[in-house]
Amino acid sequence: MMLQSAAEAADILKSGGICALPTETVYGLAALASDGEAVARIYETKGRPSFNPLIVHCANLEQAGQVVKLDHCATRQAAAFWPGALTIVLEAQDAPPVASLAAAGLATLAVRVPAHPLMRAVIEAAGAPLVAPSANRSGRLSPTTAAHVEEEFGGSVPVLDGGPCEAGIESTIISLAKSRPTLLRPGAIAARDIEARLGHPLAAPSGGIEAPGMMTSHYAPNAHLRLNAEQAEGDELLLGFGGSPGAAMDLAPDGDLRAAAANLFSMLRELDTKSQPIAVAPIPHDGLGQAINDRLTRAAAPRG
Repeated sequence: MMLQSAAEAADILKSGGICALPTETVYGLAALASDGEAVARIYETKGRPSFNPLIVHCANLEQAGQVVKLDHCATRQAAAFWPGALTIVLEAQDAPPVASLAAAGLATLAVRVPAHPLMRAVIEAAGAPLVAPSANRSGRLSPTTAAHVEEEFGGSVPVLDGGPCEAGIESTIISLAKSRPTLLRPGAIAARDIEARLGHPLAAPSGGIEAPGMMTSHYAPNAHLRLNAEQAEGDELLLGFGGSPGAAMDLAPDGDLRAAAANLFSMLRELDTKSQPIAVAPIPHDGLGQAINDRLTRAAAPRG
């Protein structure tokens, strides 16, 4: 079912339903953050483990301040990157408008202010923060078009079509709830850009799941994935980069990492329909390449 407007999507959410919404990163499966039953329905629909927390999407900094305890460092990062693809983990407010299930038992919450105009319009029409993990079944490839969402859930989830996602990979997640700012998940904003604002490097995570996207196996196609492949072997299909010879598809023939990030999930999804193993060409690790390689490593990890 395709929704016709942000107002229609907001009405579904305010009545306790869920729907898929576009963001600049990937499509999200949304519910009112405060509605425990709707949040539980997201976990059920996705088959998402209950120990995996959700990101709270807010309309602005003021609304984010109702969810988490903002400090000077957080407001500086927000001024630089919000609205946009940066998620910040901070200590939760004493009584935030967020169902406890969304925090997955943690004393922190992850918040961001998205940039996509339709997503922002829905949050404003709903009058409350939303949770919106990727609109896919847990562990699967994230959707970057409305059609991907319909394929994933067989049309059972209402979708607001906002066109293809500009970034194509999830938000970058940092924690400012620790003694030192920490990179929890590389994403659509390069870590080096955040570090430039901080004035020092981000620390590496110490282990455990503190934010979405930290499970070892995640973002996976059905097909077996082989990374850092110079060429395809056997019946493999080669997902190239930078003009790889013999590639079935190429993430960015000109080597543009921003284009590669935007194309990653949609091209993996397309190749996955061929029911053949997928080999992926080497991707540079600098800039957005860090996030692309993070997604590919998790996609290729052994599955439980």
